[in-house]
Amino acid sequence: MCVSVGVPTCSALIRNLFYRYMYTKQLVSWMRGHEGAVSSISVHSSGRYAISTSSDTAQLWDLDTFQRKRKLNIRQSVGIQRVFFLPLSNTILSCFSDDSIFAWESDTLICKYQLPVPDCGPKISYKAFAVTRDGKSLAAGGRSNLLHLWCLDSKQLIRVIQMPTQVRTVRQLEFLPDSFDGGASQTLGVLSQDGVMRFINIHTCKLLFHMGSHDDAITTAAVSPNGRHVVAIMDNGSINVYIVQSLTQEVNKPPPSQVAVVSGGGADDQDLSNLKVKVRSEAVQRPAKSLGRRTQVKVLRPPAGSTAEDKENELPAGLNKKRLVALLKAFGEYPAKYRMFVWRSLLCLPENYAAYSSLTDKGLHSAYLALNDKYPIKSHKLQRGLQRVLSAFAHWAAIFGEVEYLPLVAFPFVKLFQNNPMLCFEVVATVIVNWGQHWFEYFPNPPLNILSMAENVLAHHDKELLQHLVDCGITSQLYVWPLLETLFSEVLTRDEWLRVFDNIFSNHPSFLLMTCVAYITCCREPLLLCSQKQDFEYFFHHRNNLDLGAMIKEAYRLMGSTPADIHPRTMLSDFTPLTKGQYPVFNHYPQFIVDYQSREREKIRLQEMEYLRERQEVSAMHADFVRRQAKEEAYYAQQELLQKAEEQRRNILAQEEEKLTQQRAKLAAMKRELKVKELQLLDETKRRFLKHQQDLRASQVQRLDQEISRKIDLRERETAAAVQDLEVRQMELEAQRRRLEQVTNSLHSCSFLSPSLLLLIHFSLPSSLSL
Repeated sequence: MCVSVGVPTCSALIRNLFYRYMYTKQLVSWMRGHEGAVSSISVHSSGRYAISTSSDTAQLWDLDTFQRKRKLNIRQSVGIQRVFFLPLSNTILSCFSDDSIFAWESDTLICKYQLPVPDCGPKISYKAFAVTRDGKSLAAGGRSNLLHLWCLDSKQLIRVIQMPTQVRTVRQLEFLPDSFDGGASQTLGVLSQDGVMRFINIHTCKLLFHMGSHDDAITTAAVSPNGRHVVAIMDNGSINVYIVQSLTQEVNKPPPSQVAVVSGGGADDQDLSNLKVKVRSEAVQRPAKSLGRRTQVKVLRPPAGSTAEDKENELPAGLNKKRLVALLKAFGEYPAKYRMFVWRSLLCLPENYAAYSSLTDKGLHSAYLALNDKYPIKSHKLQRGLQRVLSAFAHWAAIFGEVEYLPLVAFPFVKLFQNNPMLCFEVVATVIVNWGQHWFEYFPNPPLNILSMAENVLAHHDKELLQHLVDCGITSQLYVWPLLETLFSEVLTRDEWLRVFDNIFSNHPSFLLMTCVAYITCCREPLLLCSQKQDFEYFFHHRNNLDLGAMIKEAYRLMGSTPADIHPRTMLSDFTPLTKGQYPVFNHYPQFIVDYQSREREKIRLQEMEYLRERQEVSAMHADFVRRQAKEEAYYAQQELLQKAEEQRRNILAQEEEKLTQQRAKLAAMKRELKVKELQLLDETKRRFLKHQQDLRASQVQRLDQEISRKIDLRERETAAAVQDLEVRQMELEAQRRRLEQVTNSLHSCSFLSPSLLLLIHFSLPSSLSL
């Protein structure tokens, strides 16, 4: 029994976000650490630890503190496939891209053992793993129809199961629990590349039942803890819930499947051929759905006759699509002069002026008010045109206000139809409705189903190139999605882009995917030389040397030679033009995600308005602060200038004082010098005066000397004269003495007269008397 739930699914990518409550969406922690996308998260049975795995690293987290405990680093040449906890134990299993499997102790992180890699047989390249509830058995599968079954107690490979030939790649493995198996599950579900999940018994290797089909493919599945229900996410976006009991009791009646043992062997013989068993079974009928349930019906179009084909080829304005295609194949492109007219006819544009006006009258959408910040364009006219067209799309469907790559899709057409925005809107809308089918089912992530279609086509036509991309860790999100989200506008010139879209608009919507694959295969030589992720990113975002004619021929070859089971034509609807009068309702997207994002955007917008208001207030306060700060700075600058001027004046004054001091010192020195000179002059004058006086005295002395000399001479002459006189006198005295002697003798009697008195009398008597 299958219950189909018509609810679109959201992203399959796991984010390291944990929420406390489902309804409040309160963020508990955002655990950062992975550079690439997280592929899986495994939580310990105690709920305390978790392991997150990406292609380049695995990290062990403590869920109590939300802190990273350990990080597993590996070489770039060996990628990580998956790291997970074993049930009911503290063992961690790590599986790498070289098929090596290691077991670690979760507490000490010591390697406990390694499962031996089979030496013989083809390489499986493990991609999917499943462990029984008792943690004793491990099943592994990958790019092969072989499954390896390991016994973790003995660390030995106990069985190799070969799935039917329809299985080429194993995408997912799930053990189906049973209430009476004690945790040692015997039923294993195998989801393969064809979207069918087959359940087998790992002991008898019988095919028990299967779910899904080529038309209703399963993307991923989950088994309930009690094993009674299986929930499958289908390729069309629906969720199917299967009741296992109904499947096994009502429709589990296929012809008995025989297990072919290629060659028997003992328990000790570990040769791969001895362990290999093959599942052979006829097609198992799918369970009939109850009449009370809603049944999904796929409408098959009957082959149209020649009349219907002629009507299909008839286009508006009297053109014929078959003739246009023949013209296109002959010349490789439509005439540039009539290209827009041909495109309008091929796309059957309704030209709903009133409907488009009602969209544009709503004004610019809030999601694209700041478009110029993210996508700056030099031409203001082109910028406004892109903004109006994107706003019209956002008013047409809410999802287009959330799609980040919509400007990349619309920009080439806006530039081409910049003088007619209504035609531009309808062309882009037609492209999205037809060539963008299923693009938004996994929103906000890339369309994984569309990318898988392109990858399947590439795998069929160029396995070597795909294997190289896989070995380099490059997914279709890196080598297909950049071409789709930009519609080749980044890798082609304007003329090449127009030629490519001449062919795309003239063919089935699946031709766009074939063109992507053709571009990749035509560039296989440079791609095989690339090994780094940044090289691939650069390659698919920049123009490359390419023969466009050869690429278009390759796209047509892929359209004709791709098998029907992987051809995108079988999964994409035929071209459907836009309806006249009103545009169709566009709701092919997860409504709850868009509504949530719209609410978040509105919340962000209100917060942004509040932020802008606060920012305006802060700006005003900041302006006032800046103004006051400028005044203060001007005041301080003025004060500094005044201080500098004062210091300068003080310096000038000090210099002047110094100069004055020096001048005073010089003046004092001059005064001293003048005083000295004056003193010297006075001294000189005094010396001259003294000299003069001396000279005068000398002259006087000389005169006196001369006078003395004269007087001496005179005295001498007088003396000489006196001497002569004295001599004469002496002679006279002698004569007088004689006379006196005579007198004396005469007077000798007068003894009372002394001689002196006598002499005095002698001299006092006149000479005459004396005589």
